[in-house]
Amino acid sequence: MTAMTPRRSEGRSAMQRADELGKRVEYLAFMLGPEAYGIPIGNIVEILKPLPITEVPRADPETVGVMSVRGRLVTVVDLKRRFRLARTFTMDKKSRILLVDVRGEQIGLLCDEVLQVFRLAETEIEPPTVLGSEQPPYVVGVGRPAGDVVLLLLDLEPLFNVD
Repeated sequence: MTAMTPRRSEGRSAMQRADELGKRVEYLAFMLGPEAYGIPIGNIVEILKPLPITEVPRADPETVGVMSVRGRLVTVVDLKRRFRLARTFTMDKKSRILLVDVRGEQIGLLCDEVLQVFRLAETEIEPPTVLGSEQPPYVVGVGRPAGDVVLLLLDLEPLFNVD
């Protein structure tokens, strides 16, 4: 019975530390080349291994094509092309498609690797102005969780110009 007492006090101190850090927001972190990005977990519907993608003639350059997810057609977007990063996307064992919801529409986002979910306190999120230059409207902040990870936090609505 005495072994449980320290655990309870440890649990309380962990809860107290969480209260001190304030409200937390969860972001799914993923890689595009050497950079780490984060999307609010509420936008994520599913993380998929790459499925067969059918190219669409005359589509935007960043639109890879469409795929069928349980009988429903979903547009697949290459974020590297959208962000004008190096066009070196190759499907490998770590590649994933993030099925996201943007105001009721599901879109597939190609990414090199999914990292993990980070629970960021308000004190761990800085405004995008810390990057120096003016940032596009879809970059809403810079997350700095414990460790060496720096996340560019994204808002999907301005990214896809959803009105």
